[in-house]
Amino acid sequence: MVTLTFHGAAHAVTGSCFLLQSAAAKVLIDCGLVQGAKSERELNYRPFPFNPASLDALVLTHAHIDHSGLVPKLSGAGFAGPIFATAPTTDLCRIMLPDSGHIQEMEVAQLNRRNARRGRKQVTPIYTAQAATQALEQFSPVAYESWQSVAPGIRIRFWNAGHLLGSASVEFEIASGNGGNPLRLLASGDIGPEFKLLHPDPDAPNGFDYVICESTYGDRDRSDASEAQRRALLRKEVVGAMEAGGALIIPSFAVERTQELLVDLAHLIDSRAIPRTPIFIDSPLATRASETFAAHAHELEHGDALREAMRAPYVRFTESVEASKSLDRLSGFHIIISASGMADAGRVRHHLKHWLWNSKATVLFVGFQAQGTLGRILQEGADRVRIMGDEIRVRARIRTLDLYSGHADGAGLRDWIADRMPIKGGIFLTHGEEQALNGLAARIADIVPRDRIHLPQLDDHFTLTPEGAVLNETERHPRVPHEAVAHQDWSNEMSRLILDLNEAVEAEADARGKRALIRKLRRALEEA
Repeated sequence: MVTLTFHGAAHAVTGSCFLLQSAAAKVLIDCGLVQGAKSERELNYRPFPFNPASLDALVLTHAHIDHSGLVPKLSGAGFAGPIFATAPTTDLCRIMLPDSGHIQEMEVAQLNRRNARRGRKQVTPIYTAQAATQALEQFSPVAYESWQSVAPGIRIRFWNAGHLLGSASVEFEIASGNGGNPLRLLASGDIGPEFKLLHPDPDAPNGFDYVICESTYGDRDRSDASEAQRRALLRKEVVGAMEAGGALIIPSFAVERTQELLVDLAHLIDSRAIPRTPIFIDSPLATRASETFAAHAHELEHGDALREAMRAPYVRFTESVEASKSLDRLSGFHIIISASGMADAGRVRHHLKHWLWNSKATVLFVGFQAQGTLGRILQEGADRVRIMGDEIRVRARIRTLDLYSGHADGAGLRDWIADRMPIKGGIFLTHGEEQALNGLAARIADIVPRDRIHLPQLDDHFTLTPEGAVLNETERHPRVPHEAVAHQDWSNEMSRLILDLNEAVEAEADARGKRALIRKLRRALEEA
């Protein structure tokens, strides 16, 4: 009997974590950090809903933190088996996981200083940089399109997913206990779009029993912009920011997105499509990731162009905190590319705090913004946000250029699924918000029977039979709020209420409105 349980990325975009179990072995597919709203982030703090020590292996589709970010926590909780990934994914994890631990340590230290002043409990990070470094010893690199045994009766083969350096769709063969044909399953990972700057189109075999497919953009059709069209639209955004007169802040994922932007911006400058202007890559992780990309340039499309862009005299990589802070003393037009891509952590928050109030500044989002992140809040038109304890008015130009996504759109995902046919047992759609899941399900209903399209909820547990997947009754694991998450949300709510009250006073609102706000403020204080 083979079972599949969805412990993450179920009706959500982040936190990939799927448990594949046969009679002889347990293999985890991805172990990602959850990003987004409070109720989702709590999953990072609570114990795993399975025993990590019982796992035979972990298989990673790629290095993005929402797929790999809880690996150190898994190892710290007792997992001692091998971690199988492609060689580039292994190299990227060597820089990304310790960086993730370091960011957590810094942010928790900052929170604990505030907690100490307020008499609140001290909190701890999910894991430390040292724990991440120790977990890296378990990695075992595997080449693309090469069979690898990962556990008793289970072997895998990686196929290029076209999403990120080292990204893979994973083909599984699970031996039958009765000597029959093995069960064949494909986990898509994240599927890249057409016209990806650094990667070829995704690839994988066909004819599976089951497929797990991401659906991030399952309900959307993006224009299939060519390289020239994408660069023309980027030029338009840069020129608009230049005319506004302030900084152009680009929250960007340090890995892949930053390198793509750097190649395109360098092309625009070198071809004189835009004036030569300073470009600051303000992310130590992006700096090290760029070096890793350069080391794998022979595996990339436009690898030589990336190397040249990294050496351009107008490109500056900032390493130290002091160098990062010095950027806030700059005036006039300049470009800062800084992590994180959803503006929910990292140095970009400092730059946003410094510039958001200024109508001359421009913030350009170039990737998906998950529900609940600062990036999504800004995209949706918030006129004020809370950053590192301070309330900031939003007067900057907020722009979006949705041509650098690492994900295929709905039509691209449908084509990818069609190329995997026939799929006998069924397909599981993951990594999507409700609208995206339903949108992709509708798109593929003509090629996959509707009763074999599954949209798993968190912790749903399926038995995979030759006739189809059977949903089993499963224990739901309570989401216990963690002090760090709970306090952050309480603080955000308090700040919002105080600002509302101040505005009501300034606007000379009627007494009833003021009293209602005061009552809300009093209740929030009592609940704290």
